Amino acid sequence: MQSLCASSCDLFGLTNFGVNLTRLAPNAVSALRHAHSRQDEFVYILSGQPTLHTDEGRTQLLPGMCAGFKAGTGNGHNLLNETTEDVWYLEIGDRTPGDEGSYPDDDLVATLVQGAWKFTHKDGTPY
Repeated sequence: MQSLCASSCDLFGLTNFGVNLTRLAPNAVSALRHAHSRQDEFVYILSGQPTLHTDEGRTQLLPGMCAGFKAGTGNGHNLLNETTEDVWYLEIGDRTPGDEGSYPDDDLVATLVQGAWKFTHKDGTPY
């Protein structure tokens, strides 16, 4: 996965949201399947055909399609590139302090503390 615009929001001094232009190589995964407690997320597919994996199952997305993930729902999500072509998409999220990421398929919790992510097991013990 390659993000090309991760620092653009920082460049302009924006602190409430971030936008990434992301390349997902063939056979790559955007992230572990996760859900945020306070951060809304939105993806817009520019090219390629990724598979969206959520609690409802798997859905193939096409260029021009989008998906949104409301904070606090616990609906884990990620994108998989199961094709032989690159996928390019915009990924947009906010930077709400105190956000937590839950990972339904993994023994992992991520907490945003003073702008940095802290990772623990689900029982609270640190990695």
